[in-house]
Amino acid sequence: MEIAGTPVTVESVREVGPDTVALELETPAEFDALPGQFVLLRAVPGGDEDENEADDDTDVVERHYTLSSPSVDETFELTVGVDPDGDLSPWLAALEGGETVHVDGPYGAITYERDRDVVAVAGGPGVGPAVSIAEAAQDAGYDATVVYQDDEPAHGERLEALEEAGATVYVLDGDTEDDLADAIDRHLEDGQLYAFGFEDFVTFVTAAIEDAGGDPDEASIENFG
Repeated sequence: MEIAGTPVTVESVREVGPDTVALELETPAEFDALPGQFVLLRAVPGGDEDENEADDDTDVVERHYTLSSPSVDETFELTVGVDPDGDLSPWLAALEGGETVHVDGPYGAITYERDRDVVAVAGGPGVGPAVSIAEAAQDAGYDATVVYQDDEPAHGERLEALEEAGATVYVLDGDTEDDLADAIDRHLEDGQLYAFGFEDFVTFVTAAIEDAGGDPDEASIENFG
């Protein structure tokens, strides 16, 4: 059976943190994505001889990944957290380039249009879209703040580059909820607030926005489940 989605070539895979890789894919024709959006990636881990075919539905594994590149001109990037026991991520992390995966999308109403200052709040894998939005803001001449909570941070080089270019960057340990709330309170009015992360994280961010006197409905919040 043919695998659904648009076949794209894996250009490169690089390690960007503990158990985290950045997957750079060729941009298919008419793929017009904005920072904050996501794709559905499909593949046959283990490598079927014909990378456009699968023996049956059970061979195909699919996952949603949010873009972590500020643009999609020739290639675009997905940040993948690697679960050693996962069905797909260890296989993706082991790719060397030249392989084929399939994508659908882009999807998602949370987008950054390069039109304002931003405050990007990230938990765990949310750092990918947060960094992409902050970089897009800087590229467009706007200010960016990144608040990132993770015990094992990823994308350290990009965060450092953002800070060197004038962004305000916080990298917080996973158990520093008070510091996370304080950072949200301090920067709530500094731009459009975006938040990306798993349910517990975005629930906390929502409450922190309310405690700081803000309206969570005015924030762009993506719950990874």
